[in-house]
Amino acid sequence: MKKNTNARTLWLLFKTMFVLSSCTFGGGFVIVSLMKKKFVDELQWLDEDEMLDITAITQSSPGPLPVNASVIIGYRMAGIVGSIIAVFGTILPPMIIISLISLCYEEFRTNTIVATALQVTRAGVAAVIVDVTLNLAGNIIKMKNVFYISLMIVCFIAVVIFKISAMLIILFCLFIGILTAVLSYRKELS
Repeated sequence: MKKNTNARTLWLLFKTMFVLSSCTFGGGFVIVSLMKKKFVDELQWLDEDEMLDITAITQSSPGPLPVNASVIIGYRMAGIVGSIIAVFGTILPPMIIISLISLCYEEFRTNTIVATALQVTRAGVAAVIVDVTLNLAGNIIKMKNVFYISLMIVCFIAVVIFKISAMLIILFCLFIGILTAVLSYRKELS
C-alpha cells in the first residue's frame, strides 16, 4: 500500500489518535477495542487480521500499548511522518490531563466525587476489557484452527489456574509463532 502523507490524512490520523487517547481510561486493552472500531470498522484503514497482528506486536513490545500501536498504524498509513503524528496525538491527551491533575492533586485526592467517578470508570474499563477479550477469542475461534484454539485455552488455564506470568505466556506464544512461521516457510520451499 502506498503511504499517504497528504495533510488531510495526517490531520485525520492525529485527530483520531487524540480522541481515542482522550477517551481511554484503564490502559492498553481498552484502546484496542476503540482502535478496532475506528480503524477497521469505520475508516477501513486496516482489516481484522492486521488489527490482530498489531495487537499482538504491541503487546509483546516494550512500552505502552497505545503508543506502540500508534507507531505501527501511523507508519502503515503515512510512513515515518505518520508515526510521529500518531504518537504525538496519542501522548498529548495524557500529558495534558496529568499536568492539570498535578496542579490540583490535593483537591482531587480528597474529593469524594472524584473518587466515586474513578470507581465508576473502573467498572466501565472492566466491561471494555471483557469486550476486547471476547472479540479476540471470537476471532481465534472463527479461524477454526484447532491448534490456535487449544493454545488459547492452555494459556488461559496457565494464567488463571497456575498463576503463570502473562509475560511468560506472551514470550511462549512469540516462540510458538516464530516456530510456526519458520516451519510454514520451510514447507513452502519444499
